Amino acid sequence: MLKLFKAAGWLTPLLALAALAAARAQTLPERISVAVFAGGCFWCVEEAFEVVPGVVRAVSGYTGGTTIDPTYEQVSSKTTGHFESVQVSFDASKVSYAQLLDWFWRNIDPVDAKGQFCDKGSSYRSAIFYSNDQQKQIAEASKRALQASGRIKGEIATLILPAGPFYPAEEYHQGYAKKNPFKYQYYKQGCGRPQRLEQIWGPPAPPPTQ
Repeated sequence: MLKLFKAAGWLTPLLALAALAAARAQTLPERISVAVFAGGCFWCVEEAFEVVPGVVRAVSGYTGGTTIDPTYEQVSSKTTGHFESVQVSFDASKVSYAQLLDWFWRNIDPVDAKGQFCDKGSSYRSAIFYSNDQQKQIAEASKRALQASGRIKGEIATLILPAGPFYPAEEYHQGYAKKNPFKYQYYKQGCGRPQRLEQIWGPPAPPPTQ
């Protein structure tokens, strides 16, 4: 047994390093915050947030409804109450929630209460889902500031709602813009999204950076 302990002695430094790495891995997620936005087709919203420095991941999915673990077909039927939405994981030391909100506004039509661009119906409405009081306050202040700025002609229809369960969409929806670039661009252009965004916001702007 003594020989066994001596033979295993060389493992001690490695085990210590492994423990340190595990401790760091456990603390890393604490730096990551989550925001959830609905802005019509989740392919487009996901693509918009993936280019923002500080965004770790953008996942297309469904939230805001009552159906548990819904399918795309169920959500598309507009009977579940769910919105097509995107869960954005971000490093708050590199990009703030307020900056993400500004970017969100620039990628939607805030006055469309019936949906977004060519996609109409409850599942395509725009919304900000807050996960705590701080996010709620920042979102409400951002909406008020945008409305007061006079830049938007009409009443802002984007909803501000408490976050609930988020259900990732089917795998074929994830990263759709990258997996199917030609089909995606055909849809995006045909839906009139870039044209309407430029009409509202002017020429495309670069994503936010600190």
